[in-house]
Amino acid sequence: MLDRRQLGSNGPLISTIGFGAFKIGRNEGIKYEHSYDLPTDEQVASLIHGLLQAGVNYFDTAPAYGLSEKRLGEHLPASDQIIVSTKVGETFQDGRSTHDFSAGGIDQSIDRSLRLLRRPRLDIVFIHSDGNDLSILESSDAIPALRRRQEAGDIGVMGFSGKTLQGHEHALSLDVFGALMVEYNLGNREQEPILAKAQARGVGVVIKKGLGSGTLDPHEAIPFLAKEPITSIVVGGLDLDHLLDDVRLATQV
Repeated sequence: MLDRRQLGSNGPLISTIGFGAFKIGRNEGIKYEHSYDLPTDEQVASLIHGLLQAGVNYFDTAPAYGLSEKRLGEHLPASDQIIVSTKVGETFQDGRSTHDFSAGGIDQSIDRSLRLLRRPRLDIVFIHSDGNDLSILESSDAIPALRRRQEAGDIGVMGFSGKTLQGHEHALSLDVFGALMVEYNLGNREQEPILAKAQARGVGVVIKKGLGSGTLDPHEAIPFLAKEPITSIVVGGLDLDHLLDDVRLATQV
């Protein structure tokens, strides 16, 4: 059975493998080696059903993932046992990404995510960094805007999805985030110090690019990550059999 781990000290229980929903919503401006067609609604429904049956209860999306939020909202059952994370700060329109960390931009983003995901509250909201981690954390409206919406009951856990070790260390020092989304894998261990520091502060860690964007062998990469002090490994893709293999690998640890 797929384990569920608590996200930090106060967050929800989420499956050790989470589904990264990029490919169900966007196939433009991608960094993947191979192009792909967007799945049909029937294919999305089958994919989500298969993941839920396998014990996956965590789904990660973002406004920058095209139709992803809308499709999750249409196909995920209404259940407080299903945990969804989304993001603020980046959108993708007309073939390009734009970033907006203003209070107004974040409010619009949260309102849009609530509507598209069809949820009364957003379980987890990460700041979607453009790489300028320290500037976003120190000089933008992002943190106060998210805290205001958290106090209003619109979001649960505040998180930071940064690009740099320094950014994640600074985010931990602020004591406002319940989760970090960190790129970490067998081929890139730069962020390794963050794992123990986050655990000591009661902050959950969600791993992105744990398979090195498809360059690492899951049979080595997933057991390696599952033994680390992390909460969940987000994996993406459109092949249910491959995703279920990832689930099985996580259950064998």
